[in-house]
Order: sequence, then structure tokens, then C-alpha cells
Amino acid sequence: MRRAFARSAETLGITIAGPEFWGWHGRTLSSRAEHPERGSCWLRVLTAPQGKGTGKIWEGNRQAAALFDGRIHKPLLHDSMESSCDGYAYQAELHEYVTEPICSPSPVLHTDPDLPTAWWDSLRTDLDHVSTVPTDRVAVRQEWVDRTVPRFLDIPGPPITDWATAHGDLHTANLTAATPYLLDWEGFGLAPVGYDAAMLLAYSLLTPAFAHRVRDAFPVLKTEPGRAAQIIVITELLQSASRGDHPELVPALRLLATELS
Repeated sequence: MRRAFARSAETLGITIAGPEFWGWHGRTLSSRAEHPERGSCWLRVLTAPQGKGTGKIWEGNRQAAALFDGRIHKPLLHDSMESSCDGYAYQAELHEYVTEPICSPSPVLHTDPDLPTAWWDSLRTDLDHVSTVPTDRVAVRQEWVDRTVPRFLDIPGPPITDWATAHGDLHTANLTAATPYLLDWEGFGLAPVGYDAAMLLAYSLLTPAFAHRVRDAFPVLKTEPGRAAQIIVITELLQSASRGDHPELVPALRLLATELS
């Protein structure tokens, strides 16, 4: 991965200028870089086994750039390239460098960042715009809901009656603390109305004050579509926890599921 990262930097004409950051399960490697014309940038390299470098996740940031760059607060995508070596495919993306810190180092929020009203207004405005943009990408499928909700919650999967385009992975590790910028668009697509708000809420349950602000900022969570979105998100995170991701969130997720049921 490091060799592919270095090759990508050379091909894109940039110099690595910061520490490395590894993504989920080592699937991505990123760092600040310097471009002779653009200045500071962010290089992100995604890897997959040879022949698996396709599909929603692989294409997400590029497709999001075509739809949303310059229209909402997200880092611009300057350039991208693909390569392969030793049985693996690699995709390098050169993004605008955002100097603002993220709200949380982990998707699970443990400390309330105490964000101002303008932050929430900006986030809601951007998500409202995203929700209206047509796409053929799908972030959540009814078939998955019908199959998986009964397995983890022992209730029927709720029918998705209202759909909208969503960021798809909205949590405080993908939001900066000032503007906010929305980061990491590889999972965007059609989802239940209220899905992004439900995701932000679920990852914030260990910080009650912030969770309260999420509920206030997104009234959709109090509607029936919002209830369905929360049940679906809870199921997703319980499934993820069953594979070892953020087990500390499970009791709060199950308590919220009981309240919604």
C-alpha cells in the first residue's frame, strides 16, 4: 500500500508533506501533500483485490464530485488515477486540503463539541440540497432491510416509503468543526428519508447533549419515515458491531430500538 501511495504521488506530481492516516481496516491510506500549482492537497489511496476495484465504494468520491463539488461544503476533487500491482487495484484521489479539524477522531462521539447554531444550519442546508439531487446509486436496499432487521432486532423490517439522496456515512468523524465540511462521499446514494440524520444520531448516543441537538436540528426523526430510518441505521450498526466495530455503542443502540418499537 505504501509503495502504491508513493507511486501515485509521483504520477500526480505531488510531494507528501504530512503523517500518514490509515482508514477502516487498512483499506485506505491518506496524507497531506503539496502540489506545485494547487498548494496543499489531500492524497487518498483506496485499494481492493484485482478485479474488485469497481462498484459503489470505488466510484463514490468521483461521482459525488461531479454532482456536488462547488454546490455544498465538501472538499473539491482535483484529480484521480487508477493503477494495479501484485494482485491489487489502487485508486488515488487528490482532494482539496481542508484545514479545519474534524469534530471527532472516531465515528462514535464521546465528547460534545458544543457546536454553534450556524454550524447546524449549514449542515442542514447542505443535506437538504443533497437530498434533492437525482442519482441511480443506492445506499440502502429494501431487500437488505427485510432480511436483516428481523435478525438483529426481532421485528419486521420497516417498508421504505420515502426515498432521498443521502451522504450515506454521516458522523462526526466525517464533519469538520467550523463550516462544516462533509467528508468521505464513497457511500452516498438513495436511502430512506431521514437516513443521514438517523446515522448522526446513532453514532452520538453516548453523548446525550449532542444527540439532543441532532433531534432538534432534524425534525424528520420524529416522523414515521424518520422512525424507519432510525431502525434501519440501528440494524446497520448492530451488524457492524457483530463484526467487531464499535461494540461500546451496542447497549445504547438497543435501548433506542426498544424506544422506537
